[in-house]
Amino acid sequence: MSVISADALERIRAVEARYPERRSALLPALHIAQNELGWLSREAMEDVAAALDLDPDQVEEVATFYTMYYKQPVGTYVLEVCKTLPCSILGADEIIDYISLKLGIKPGETTSDGMFSLFRVECLAACHRAPVMQVNHRYYQDLTAEKVDGLIEAARSRQLRAGGARGFEIRRTWMESVDPADRLEG
Repeated sequence: MSVISADALERIRAVEARYPERRSALLPALHIAQNELGWLSREAMEDVAAALDLDPDQVEEVATFYTMYYKQPVGTYVLEVCKTLPCSILGADEIIDYISLKLGIKPGETTSDGMFSLFRVECLAACHRAPVMQVNHRYYQDLTAEKVDGLIEAARSRQLRAGGARGFEIRRTWMESVDPADRLEG
């Protein structure tokens, strides 16, 4: 029995049709599954594998390679702090320690109320504004303890977009045809 809905499987098949090879649709298919379920269980990865006619182990290898896919349930607010060199030099380790102390969790854990999950992640490609964190896939840059306090308070008062892994918005090009007028020239 499938853990992914018929609607999600249909969307995966629609995405697959846009690629010359099935495996090329794997990343957007994993996003569709995670967006629906909030994380990727082994069963969800098997459903994606079946939908794309891929080996389940190949799907799991891809899902475990990328930090954007969660292999465990996550909180309503997923805090992902960049751990790479520029962010570390500019204070990411201190930010992670501060968040850990403030929330009472270590990286990779979720608060007991299910509200926050904290992760160290690879480069978020905003080195010029380090240290950087994503909260439910939205960027927050030039972090300080004060900014972190504000973000946590905004989340607790529901002023930040909730959703955890369900908060990810699939890029338009994965889901629908690209209008030639939208393409960049040069």
